[in-house]
This record gives sequence, C-alpha cells and structure tokens, in this order.
Amino acid sequence: MIGCLLALVLVGFDLAVALGTLSFLGVWWIEGNISISFNLIGESAYHAVMEYALSVVPMFIMMALFANLSGAADDAYGGVNVLMVKVKGGLAIATVLANAIFAAICGVSIASAAIFSKISLPQMESRGYDRKFALGTVAGSSILGMLIPPSILMIVYGVLVDESIGRLFVAGVFPGLLLMVIYCLGIMVMVRIRPEIAGRPPDLSSRSVRMILKSILRPWQFVFIIGITLGGIYAGWFTPTEAGAIGAFATFLMCILRRKVSKKSLMGIILDAGFTMASLYFLFICATMYSRMLSFSGLPVIISGWVATVDLPPFIIILAMIAVYILLGAVIDSVSILILTIPLFHPVVRSMGFDPYWFAVISVISIEMGLITPPFGMVVFAMKASIGDSITIEEIFRGVFPWILMMTIALIILIIFPSFSTYLPHKMAG
Repeated sequence: MIGCLLALVLVGFDLAVALGTLSFLGVWWIEGNISISFNLIGESAYHAVMEYALSVVPMFIMMALFANLSGAADDAYGGVNVLMVKVKGGLAIATVLANAIFAAICGVSIASAAIFSKISLPQMESRGYDRKFALGTVAGSSILGMLIPPSILMIVYGVLVDESIGRLFVAGVFPGLLLMVIYCLGIMVMVRIRPEIAGRPPDLSSRSVRMILKSILRPWQFVFIIGITLGGIYAGWFTPTEAGAIGAFATFLMCILRRKVSKKSLMGIILDAGFTMASLYFLFICATMYSRMLSFSGLPVIISGWVATVDLPPFIIILAMIAVYILLGAVIDSVSILILTIPLFHPVVRSMGFDPYWFAVISVISIEMGLITPPFGMVVFAMKASIGDSITIEEIFRGVFPWILMMTIALIILIIFPSFSTYLPHKMAG
C-alpha cells in the first residue's frame, strides 16, 4: 500500500484521494471486512475535522492574507532596506530580514517566494545585482516562512503527533534566527569574495530625513502585532488558536486604518481562506485514514522494534530520515511530506529517546531544503510562475546552490547543539 501510494504521488495523483482510496483498500485487505473500511471513513472524517488544534490554521491563514493586503511585505522590505542602504549587498540582506519579519505573519515559504519575487527582485536587478545571486537570495530567504512561527508545518506536525503547537512554534524561534544570521553572514562573505555581484551603490541624494523615518517606522506596526501574538503564546497568556484570532483581527484593523479593505477584497480573502481550509481539511481526513491503516497493519511498531535491534548509531538513522525528507521535498509539497512520513518516523524517534521538538525543527529544515533542491524544488517553480518568462528554472537552481550549503551548515549546528530547538519549549509557561 505504501509502495502504491508513493507511485501514485510521483506520477501526479492527488495526494488526498490517493491516501483515502489506498487506506480504505488497505484496511479492507488487512481486516478482510469492508464494513470496517466504511467505518474508518466516518470516524476519520469526524475526528480529523473536530481536532481543536486545527482551528488555529484558518486564523493564521486570515492573518497572512490581511497582512498581504495591507502591504506588510512591502513595508518590511522598505524599512529594512533603509537601514541596510550603505552596506555592500544591503538589498540582499534586506530581503533576508524582511522575509524573517514577513515569516512571522505568513508562515508559508511558497507564498513568501512569490511575493518577494515581485518586491525585492526588481530592485536588486535595477541596482545591477547579479541575477543568479538575486534569485538565490529570494528563494533561500523564503524558507524562513516555514521555520519562524507561526508555521503551518509546525501546526500540521503538532496535529499529527499530538504535541503542543505553542511549544512547536517557539521551538522554531532560535533556529529561525540562527538561519537568518547564517544567511546574512553568507551574503557578506559572497560579496566580499565577488564584489561585482552586489551591483552599484544606491543614489542617496533624493532621500529626505522624513522619508527615511517613515520607511523605518512603518513596519513596526506589524512587529508589534507579531510581538503580541507570539509573546502571548510563550508567556501562556493565550493559546495558539486565540493568538491566531488576535493576530487576524489586528491585521484586519490595520487594513481598515490603511483603507485597504473593500467589499470585493474582503470577500476575496474570506473565499481564499475557505478554499485553503477545505483542501487542508480534506487532506487531514485522508491522512487520519492513512495513520489508522498503518496502525491496523502494525507497521510503526514493527519498524520501531527493528530500529531498536539494528546495530546502527541513532544519528545514522536520523541522517537517513533527513535524506528522505530532502528527496521528497524536491518532488511534493511540505504538508504532504509530513503526512506521509511522520506516522512512521515519529514512533521511531521517540523510541530512540530524541526530543520531539528538536526533531520537528530538523524535519522542517530538511523538508524546506528539498523545496529549493533540483529537479523539482517547489519554491523555485513558484518563483518562476510569479516572475514569468524573463527567467529560466535553470537560473534559479544555479542561484540557490549557496543557500543550500548555508542551510546544511544550520542543520549541522542544530544537530550538534539541540538546545537551540529545545530551550524555549521546555521553558515555556503553561
């Protein structure tokens, strides 16, 4: 059944339909009774959709959509760009920092890549930046969207393994900041070695003090919203779902204050959020069927027992899992990878004594590496769709290679020093 599932996914079959169909057939095959398979559909549909933790997803999706409508990405990029204007390679560093700010509102890497392809790439090209360097900067920095909370992947992970979503959120804070710092240092090193890739210095003659102050202060409205939502989760003042509702309402008010809301735009955001949630809920229903089919088969227990007896160091097994994540990330989307692998990987990781929050962070970074890895990195194709025919897929893949190396460095650091991922979750209130 797992072999058939992977084959269907690789040939482009819809994941949710493949999961549901093969899970139904698998339980029928295992139990020899079709009525059990029909019961599985009803129970999975009820329990998957009635999961309280899932109510956080529409809140953060609405928050991201309202933030995008209000111009949060433009504000973040403009504010950081002013601060980095005299730094060699400053536009690239500004793209990384702006992506980090926007990641704390959006939480989806592909969305960040599509948005910043239209915001920062034209400015870098107008200043004479090397095209491959600029493309790599946008693609690589967009990965921060799935690591810095609120992360859709962390929500999915928490639902699948019944871990605290709030603790999973804060587990990504230090690793996200670490990756951001490595990116900025990497840009400085690349510009130092090859100064020509950073183009020509900007013309500062037309910039007044008032314009500079306005650009710097404008993004702090969103930084305040981010601080309230994530700080409240960490302090235990409210749950992630309540934080998502507060963040969505705050960004909605921001849109009203900036006069960005119209009847048409509001209806568009509600419909977009509804379509997104409908597809995610259907996927979760079928993923629940898949997990229960695996439980019927006893496969997770068999694999955990095999790992316990195999004569291999635990870290070798973790590295093998990372390799699977990177390979799958180059072919299918992040949420689908978690749904396919976590029911098998999580029991093994727990049986080996590893911290679940540490493994969650390692998993997310590994999956995100796959999103910019040839031949089918989905972030790369999202950028191509956003930019159009003026660039080629090959140019983007050549540009992201240094960023894959920087992500590998961050991954090695997090494997060696797990406290980066575990300190905040275990200190968190509540």
